[in-house]
Amino acid sequence: MNKKWFGVLLLAFLIGITGFNLYSDRKDVTEIKNTGMAVNDDVTGIAQGEKAPDFTVKTLDGKEVKLSDYEGKKVFLNFWATWCPPCKAEMPHMQSYYEREPENVEILAINLEESNKKISEFVDQYGLTFPVLMDEDGMVAETYEVYTIPTTYVLNEDGTVHQKIIGPMDESMMNDLMKE
Repeated sequence: MNKKWFGVLLLAFLIGITGFNLYSDRKDVTEIKNTGMAVNDDVTGIAQGEKAPDFTVKTLDGKEVKLSDYEGKKVFLNFWATWCPPCKAEMPHMQSYYEREPENVEILAINLEESNKKISEFVDQYGLTFPVLMDEDGMVAETYEVYTIPTTYVLNEDGTVHQKIIGPMDESMMNDLMKE
């Protein structure tokens, strides 16, 4: 019985964090619109409206890729780990979304400091076909101030931060984020 209540409380906590994050981000957009402040696309940072910091990481097969390679597309920049239960829960939703989404959207799943073997086994187990990238030294996660996983940054076509999501996403949420 204790495990059941712990699971319920953990789920409620994650939903609360996600809700607070969504509310905070929408409130920021409303405040910007109401004050007439312009968003400066030239500023690099992780706040809403700022240009997401560029980085170079490797794919599972050792190819180097940069975030800037994906400009022109909307991007879900997802930070995760194989041992993370909420990450495991969101991966099927992300894969389903990826399989049917138009070409102007990309999912970049950045694994945090795990071995290539462990990541490859996870990718095979979940049948993932979107790009899985490796943050081998944790520097990308540090730059993006990722303290809780999963954490996802939604980036606009011009590489600016649209929103930050802390906690797992589902396919419906991803659809809604792309409509905004």
